[in-house]
Amino acid sequence: MEAKGSAYTQDGTVDLRGRPVLASKTGKWRACAFLVGYEAFERMAFYGVASNLVNYLTTQLHQDTISSVRDVNNWSGSVWITPILGAYIADTYLGRFWTFTISSLVYVMGMVLLTAVVSLKSMKPSCTNGFCNKATTSQISFFYLSLYIIAIGAGGTKPTISTFGADQFDDFNPHEKELKVSFFNWWMFSSFLGALLATLGLVYIQDNLGWGLGYGIPTVALLLSVFMFYLGTPIYRHKVRKSKSPATDLIRVPIAAFKNRKLQLPNNPSELHEFELQHYTSSGKRQVQHTPIFRFLDKAAIKDASSDVSRPPCTVTQVEGAKLVLGMILIWVVTLVPNTIWAQINTLFVKQGTTLDRSLSSTFKIPAASLGSFVTLSMLLSVPMYDRYFVPFMRRRTGNSRGITLLQRLGIGFAIQVIATAAAYAVEVRRMHVIRENHIVGAKEIVPMSIFWLLPQYVLLGIADVFNAIGLLEFFYDQSPEDMQSLGTTFFTSGVGVGNFMNSFLVTMVDKVTGRDGGKRWIGNNLNESHLDYYYSFLLVTSILNFVAFLWASSKYIYKKEVTEAKEVVYHLQTEGKVVIDRSPLGLQV
Repeated sequence: MEAKGSAYTQDGTVDLRGRPVLASKTGKWRACAFLVGYEAFERMAFYGVASNLVNYLTTQLHQDTISSVRDVNNWSGSVWITPILGAYIADTYLGRFWTFTISSLVYVMGMVLLTAVVSLKSMKPSCTNGFCNKATTSQISFFYLSLYIIAIGAGGTKPTISTFGADQFDDFNPHEKELKVSFFNWWMFSSFLGALLATLGLVYIQDNLGWGLGYGIPTVALLLSVFMFYLGTPIYRHKVRKSKSPATDLIRVPIAAFKNRKLQLPNNPSELHEFELQHYTSSGKRQVQHTPIFRFLDKAAIKDASSDVSRPPCTVTQVEGAKLVLGMILIWVVTLVPNTIWAQINTLFVKQGTTLDRSLSSTFKIPAASLGSFVTLSMLLSVPMYDRYFVPFMRRRTGNSRGITLLQRLGIGFAIQVIATAAAYAVEVRRMHVIRENHIVGAKEIVPMSIFWLLPQYVLLGIADVFNAIGLLEFFYDQSPEDMQSLGTTFFTSGVGVGNFMNSFLVTMVDKVTGRDGGKRWIGNNLNESHLDYYYSFLLVTSILNFVAFLWASSKYIYKKEVTEAKEVVYHLQTEGKVVIDRSPLGLQV
């Protein structure tokens, strides 16, 4: 017997062959389990490379500190920037599933090549009697080729896998919409778990058992995770693209507004051009309400502006889509400094740790990069507490389904990050004091100060990330125009990428400026004779000023308001509005 229409998903999702799917047999956490499994292993592979890359460059390829920090930041920046292209391809041409499929194979190819490069002796500089030659052009070329193949693969997987996971929940179904509130928290939890495995296990293997094994393990894990992803194919839901080129409106709206710049806007927004609600419900699209920001764009929807019937004015919904993107750009700009602070974890924090006492016993030393595991541990402990206790507690007081608004969540995260930067500065001041007291000058001399002095800055950054990293991913997905959610999430990834590039630029410029006329460099090959404390103080002042800018930008932002129709009842879906919801605990239900 054929299932009734009500048994199908209400948001129009289909299976891989384009057929409507049953709500009871597809999607939700049952489907997301496969995606979450992939994310954990993929993050283990990524952080297995990124966490200790600066050490590989300095110890195996014999690069200097500035070059290695710059190259790590440039590569990390590329990994987080390439998703812009991947998201455009997914939203405009291939869809999320097929973009991920092709990109994941490229990713695996890059990991296999990288494992081969670090395993072969011919791919590393030779050493004789303690003197090591510089890496040859071919050795450097093959190493960076493998890294940037990984970056290309990540460009297609990163923007599609998380949005594909969010697609497994039907926004028109109140129960599934409630489950979706927890999705990004648990999604990032799996990401943190993968990062923990990398910083605790893989970094130790790389430092003590060999780089080939340390990269080979995550390569095999990544292969298994791709296989795991395909196991869930029969129960995945796929969103149907409702326009051929979703990004077209972003170009059309400002052009139309500019053409109509001399026309007078009507006093009542209802006089602007817009289709009836029935048009959106019949086409499976969502109508977006008018907002009073960026009013100059409203001129694109003036009804009598066009005498050409074949080219009608833009609709209010199209205009609001462009406004949303402008608003997200405003928020995106004030995330760049926090992402620059985050870039220190895999670069300067690691080099700083190598100068400290890392001994846990007479025979065991903790790898400097393994301290990054405390970032992940603090995240893993904080996510369940946030989801199970903080959200219900705040929900009872605010009436907001998320407990607090998305921008409030970001603000808390950014504030904690300022405190973390202050802690890093204070610890570096202490390290410099110990250096002076003990008259330490050599680059390889160990400062008699435990590496665990760095622990507060790692833990605080981990707690901050529960608020700002997860909050940013959810914010940009939630606030994106309907057909551009893959592209929308790249606001998150590109922010991380630009943050890495900014750190690379800052490190390079600071080194050049402070090294003039034989001056004492802030960041030199010998950190025991550098002024890293000055650089951290610069980051602290910058992060405080950026926090003030964030408060201003968030005060100007207006959340997306959608109007949709389901079961003959009209609902106004205002993302950050107060809603009546079921008070039952949120869990990983199917």
